[in-house]
Order: sequence, then C-alpha cells, then structure tokens
Amino acid sequence: MTEPSATGAGADATVDAVAPGATCQNCGAPLLGPHCYRCGQPVTGLVRHFTSIIGDFFDTVLNIDARVFRTLWPLFSRPGYLSCEYFAGRRVRYVSPVRLFVFLSIVTFFIARLTLSVTGDAINFNDDSIANATTVTQVEAVRDKALAKLSRDRVESRDVPGVAAGLASAQQAVRDKAQRRIDELRAAAARGEPPPMPKPDITLFDNPKPWDATTNPLTIQWLPAFANRWINTQIAHASSNVSRMQQDPSLFKDAVLGAVPSTLFVLLPVFALMLKVLYLFKRRLYMEHLIVALHSHAFLCLTLLLAFLSMALRDVVGNGVLHTLMGWIEGLLFAWMPIYLLLMQKHVYRQGWTMTVLKYCVLGFSYVMLLSFGAVFTVLASLVWA
Repeated sequence: MTEPSATGAGADATVDAVAPGATCQNCGAPLLGPHCYRCGQPVTGLVRHFTSIIGDFFDTVLNIDARVFRTLWPLFSRPGYLSCEYFAGRRVRYVSPVRLFVFLSIVTFFIARLTLSVTGDAINFNDDSIANATTVTQVEAVRDKALAKLSRDRVESRDVPGVAAGLASAQQAVRDKAQRRIDELRAAAARGEPPPMPKPDITLFDNPKPWDATTNPLTIQWLPAFANRWINTQIAHASSNVSRMQQDPSLFKDAVLGAVPSTLFVLLPVFALMLKVLYLFKRRLYMEHLIVALHSHAFLCLTLLLAFLSMALRDVVGNGVLHTLMGWIEGLLFAWMPIYLLLMQKHVYRQGWTMTVLKYCVLGFSYVMLLSFGAVFTVLASLVWA
C-alpha cells in the first residue's frame, strides 16, 4: 500500500504539520493528518507542553465564539431562518441548535440571577402575623385584634344560619395559634436563644391538627414505615425551606429562575411532539420539529437575556431619557417574542395565515399551561430537595 501524496496548492495545511514518514503510535498506519485515518487516534495527546494545551483550548473557544456571533443576529432578527438553513444542509457555519440553546439558557438565567431582585424584607406566603411575631406582646396584640374583628363579624352576621358557629371556630383557632407561638417564644427565651423562625402550619388531608414530624406525622397506612419516614422528612425539609424564603426573598427568586431552564429542557421534546401532531400532514420527521423547537427556545432565551441586560442598565442610569429609552426597548423586546414565533411558524411550515394563526394559538396556549405547571412542579421539588 502506497501513501497518497498531497499535491497542489489546495493540500490541507494540517498535513504539513505531520513529519514525513510518521506513523500512528497505536496501529502503525502512515499519518496523513492530525488524526489516524485507520483507527482515529489523534497525533497529539495530553502528554505534551502545557502551554500548547492552553493554546488549543483558546483556539477552540474562539472558534465557537466566532460561530456564536454569526448565529445570534439571524436567530434574533430572521424568524425561521436558521431552521431552514439547517434543513437545507448549511449547518457548519452556525452553532448547532442543541449547543445554541444550552449556551443561551445558561447565560440568560445566570444573568437573571444577578440582575433581578426581589423588593421587600420578607415573603409572607400566608400573611400569618402571629407566626411572624417575635415577642409575646406582639402575639397578644395581633391575637386581640383578630379576635375583635371576628367578634364584630359574629354580631353583624348573627341572623345568617351557620356563620356564627364558623366564626366561633375561627376564634378558637386564633387563640390556639397564638398560644403555640407564645409557648415557642417563652421556651426560646428560657434557653437564651433568639425568637425561633416561624413555621408554617401544615395540615394534611382532614387532620385538624398541624403537621409535626414527631407529634403528628403524616402516616399512610399501606406504605411501609421507611416510606412514611422518608415522606415526613421531605415535608420537614420543604417546611424549613419555606421559612428560609420568608426571611430571604432572594431564595425564592433563585428557586424560580433555577426551575425555568430545566423545565424548558424537559418540555422541549413535548413541544416538538405538539408540532408533529399539529403538522402531521406535512410529513416532516420528528427531528425536524425538534430543530424548530430548539431554535425557538434559543430565541426566547436570547430575547430574555437582552431584556435582563436592559433592566440592569435602566437601574444603573436612574431617571432620565436613557431610563425611558431602556423601558421602551424592554417593551419592544417582549412584544417581539410572540410576533417572531408566529412569523417563524409561518416561514418554516409555509401554511396559510388562517391555519397558521389557529395552530399558533392552540400551540401557544397549551405550551404556556404545560410550562406553568412544569415550573411550579420544579419549584416545589426544589423546596424539598434544595
């Protein structure tokens, strides 16, 4: 077998980097480039000068960056263009759809965590003033105010059957809750500890008493003991996280922002399946719909990233013309999202406007509902396992 020769000016420059007559150290085949044509092993491994490894790393990163910048403008300004280019086979000049979505989602929600802030000192999930009181005097004041209001309501509704009994039960519940908080505060003071963080009252099913991992745990009869212990441990963990979020609202913000990208990633195949069903007679492969889903989600992440950056800049400049301009830019970005997705759907699938708008509305409504439920589920899961 003779070694082919690279002739002419069009010979690959990487061939010149290989010494004449060099052979693969793995299989012994003649080397024609930076990789062996027979076994695929690269000529250069990790056992070499560290500076050359750093150079290769930056070369790869810069190459990725170059394709990112060539991809971002058509992704933002030309609905459906990248998907059509991909279907036409012109792929190497752009970042792959999967890498593009992953890159933008990570950057977008990282920037969101830095730029978005939650105003206020605390989040009151149930506006429980008694549980949030830090002294016995505060508890008694809140209790007396609540009891007085309930007493007035009982007087005003005395002619309505059944209401008086319900209000009397509410009064007793207020007294019980206030007494539990007073006992907690006095016990903490006796131990020389600060007032304990409020614990949200968790009532499960028809159990009238608040849940407690020790005194009143949740017990499902048909489950083994270890499963019931695990469930009560997760409830306790979620309760602790809720209390932390009441004291530090940024934890709740981080939980929501952390839930969105993972929810988008999970729902991507579902979105592609919905496109497949809506455009069943177009006879497109499922992977084509998945490419459209990846590009549309990447566009949403890019637009949100620009909106978050505009919000951050608006906070920096304060009041003035630039502040107003940033506000207009944010409004235009949010308005561009639904318009872009409609134009993208029309450009890629090439149906009439009536059917496109109808399918767009069905798809949008269904997906927003799925995304909302998915985000809520992910946030709740983060309360348990965070």
